[in-house]
Amino acid sequence: MGLYILQIGQYAFEIYYWLILISIFGSWFPKFQSTKIGMWISKLVEPYLGFFRRFIPPLGPIDISPIIAIFVFRYITGFALEGLRQSLNVIGV
Repeated sequence: MGLYILQIGQYAFEIYYWLILISIFGSWFPKFQSTKIGMWISKLVEPYLGFFRRFIPPLGPIDISPIIAIFVFRYITGFALEGLRQSLNVIGV
């Protein structure tokens, strides 16, 4: 049972990671952001990316905040999944 919970957590983080990447690459195509899928993805990932945009200003036309957001997300993912794994071990699932 615990293995399934851990796998669901891994899948959830992986899906969100891909949504972030799609949002980043979609920003290169202005028409993508006006589609239903583009708006839906933007609503899901903009709160996370917006946090980094508040603290990291663009360098001219280049916005490096999504790159840092991806690195931080990967770090948080590993930390959160390891915490979940240890928690499942403690409760014996």
